[in-house]
Amino acid sequence: MEDVKNIVTGMEQELRRGTMTLCVLSRLGLPKYGYALVEEMAAAGLLIEPGTLYPLLRRLEAQGLLTSEWETSRAKPRKYYSRSAQGEIVYGLLCKEWDAMTQCIDKLINGEEQNNE
Repeated sequence: MEDVKNIVTGMEQELRRGTMTLCVLSRLGLPKYGYALVEEMAAAGLLIEPGTLYPLLRRLEAQGLLTSEWETSRAKPRKYYSRSAQGEIVYGLLCKEWDAMTQCIDKLINGEEQNNE
């Protein structure tokens, strides 16, 4: 049984990794700093470690999908991230792809599409 748990855990991690970009982009329509994003995603049931989130934010910013701005008026400076204009376009396209994929997957899981062998 332990092998099954390990297999499922690995597959769950793959699923999460594949959808994390979409989830992060979904939350950055308005500026947010990293820890607030971690908390917001956790409240929605999606746990993301800061060690996973911050490299993802840096990669998305390097790709031009996010912009960032430092807020230094408080005792502890915070870097706020939000979707760029290009990020808005990419996010919209990813949402359409997500909708199409989930519809297909739902059909497969629920047996609506039968494999004709």
